[in-house]
Amino acid sequence: MITLYGIKNCDTVKKARKWLEKNGVEYRFHDFREDGINQVPLEEWLEQFGWQEVLNRRSTSWRALSDAQKNGMDNTSALSLARETPTLIKRPVTVSGSETRFGFKEATYEEITK
Repeated sequence: MITLYGIKNCDTVKKARKWLEKNGVEYRFHDFREDGINQVPLEEWLEQFGWQEVLNRRSTSWRALSDAQKNGMDNTSALSLARETPTLIKRPVTVSGSETRFGFKEATYEEITK
């Protein structure tokens, strides 16, 4: 079973959910805002992929950070900031078995749903 993490009003998350539904793929959706961030394996993601892959550096939330926060970013500060502001996390996060992907690309979804 696939778990899709994100925020329901995010356009990219909407595209991913629409693709999964159109292709008959069962999934569980975890909304960072409604379901919370405490049960999200954020620490694992940061350890495995690093903050550069986990955080969305094009987001409004990223641009709202101070230059000092951006320049001093590491996995520890990313963990703290992402827990406070889940919109910093690149969306959607798709977890299928032991595979985790960030963002949405049709080709990637075709791979992980085979």
